[in-house]
Amino acid sequence: MTVAKRNTYRKMVLIIFLLLIPIACVYMYSHQVSVQVLRDEIQGNLLSRQQFFISQVDGAVDQLAMFPVIVAQDPFIRQYVDKKDSDIMDRLRLQSRVIEKLGLQSVSSDWTNELSIYLSEDRQALSSNIFVTYNDAYMKQPIQVNWSYDRGNGKSGSDTWVRQIAQPTSATTLQQAQVVYEVRLYAENIRLMLDHFKAGGKGDPFLYAPGLAAIHNHSVDPKLTQAVIKDLDTKSLQSDSGNRLLDLENDKFLVNYVKSNTLGWYLVDYVPLEQTLQPINASKNFFYISMGLLLIAGIAAAYLLYRHVQIPIGKLLQSVQQIKRGDYSGRIQYQTHNEFDFLIRRFNEMTEQMQELIETVHAEQLRSREATLKQLQAQINPHFLYNCLYFISNMAMLEDKQSVVEMANNLGDYYRYTTRVERQLVAVSEELQLVTNYLTIQNLRMNRLCFNMQIPESMLQLKIPRLLLQPLVENAIIHGLERKVGKGVIRIYGESDGGEHRIIVEDNGQGVSAERLSELQKTLDAPMSDEIGCGVWNIHQRLRYQFGREAGLRLMAAEKEGFKVIVTWRESPDVPDLNRG
Repeated sequence: MTVAKRNTYRKMVLIIFLLLIPIACVYMYSHQVSVQVLRDEIQGNLLSRQQFFISQVDGAVDQLAMFPVIVAQDPFIRQYVDKKDSDIMDRLRLQSRVIEKLGLQSVSSDWTNELSIYLSEDRQALSSNIFVTYNDAYMKQPIQVNWSYDRGNGKSGSDTWVRQIAQPTSATTLQQAQVVYEVRLYAENIRLMLDHFKAGGKGDPFLYAPGLAAIHNHSVDPKLTQAVIKDLDTKSLQSDSGNRLLDLENDKFLVNYVKSNTLGWYLVDYVPLEQTLQPINASKNFFYISMGLLLIAGIAAAYLLYRHVQIPIGKLLQSVQQIKRGDYSGRIQYQTHNEFDFLIRRFNEMTEQMQELIETVHAEQLRSREATLKQLQAQINPHFLYNCLYFISNMAMLEDKQSVVEMANNLGDYYRYTTRVERQLVAVSEELQLVTNYLTIQNLRMNRLCFNMQIPESMLQLKIPRLLLQPLVENAIIHGLERKVGKGVIRIYGESDGGEHRIIVEDNGQGVSAERLSELQKTLDAPMSDEIGCGVWNIHQRLRYQFGREAGLRLMAAEKEGFKVIVTWRESPDVPDLNRG
């Protein structure tokens, strides 16, 4: 019955998708074709308008480019430049006539411009603009044979394009020429034309040249225009005309550009595609709403099958994953009121039996581990006791009563601590006190031992297995400091970060080679042998028992000299507390 229900559900879903997918694919294809056709039409129309605009600009600029030639051929101007008149009054009258000629020639163009003549020998400038004067600094500039953009040097500080003709033609700077004929075209003319161009479309046109400030219309959107310019600067223009698609402010913009052959600048215009494609997008949205309604109807038709088949299967899968993670406490709390009820009840009974069985086995393992830990601890105590008795014997023979008393007191404190085998986990502060007692005894024997402990306050109450640090300190003294001539230093400090805790025991003894360190590290996980000693091996194994496989010892060389052991563990709520019986 379940298989039949599941197959019916799959068939229903498959039929729904088989009905909707072809319709959606056909419409999406039709929509893409419509968008592409409209985009090509917009692009072609925009390109035609730009080319017409550029042709108008080029025509006007070419007309202005002929003004210096016309002025240079005027007989009155030639007479004044050649200085054929000797009388001062005649020359002043001729100068007035020349300025009048320049003004008439300037106003013959629809575009605002200025015509100027520079005579370097007379240090004189004649112009249609009364504000133009002879400037020595300006005359040192090179001659602009082609149109050159000049920012702020025209009338009233306006931006202009300038073109010059010099005589003789071999001159390279204005000062070297006998006479220079100059025409200036104001950028404001272009801005006014851009205003008219913008009024006839949906774009925001501007004139652009790489490395120069763009010339905008008077109602430009500065934020969008700067984004377009930034894209143009990043990707250099390789042809005289072209287009690209640009994503700006969550919208797509079609950017077209056409180059002016006279000025060398590009006319750039961009239009938002979303606004242009609004009718098509409205149709697309209507189609999507219709498809959504059809999909809802299909889902409603399959809802009952989903509720009675898919949900129970999902609950079973979740519970199985929970068991896989080791959590056997999960139960399925769902009533299907069909054949799945029987399966769910049997599954709950099975997980309950598995949980009881695993908890029984886990309790047995904990008791076995506790017995093993107590046996490992018993192996450590005799090793330390033999050394302490040897120290006391030597001090007694030397009749050093104070040292004997101090050693006996510290040894008593040590055994008072170690004989409490009922607690397998102790605070870090208790272990540090035991280490202090031990180092005091060793200092009485060696009289050249210094030690320093720096454990953060936050670590002092952390729980660790007892007799964890003393064997490491003892190992540092026997194998590191006793063979060293001079003062011995032992440093014990702690670190905590990211839930991981570390206690480092470092000495300045002889140390070991890198190859030897690698060998010793490998023996920690091998069966116990005389290679590394039972004390260090026991500590590593006890850490593994208590905190898991990530805990243990790391053996390293000290930064300057000597040897250090890093005790690492991470607290976890899943690790059993061996203090509980």
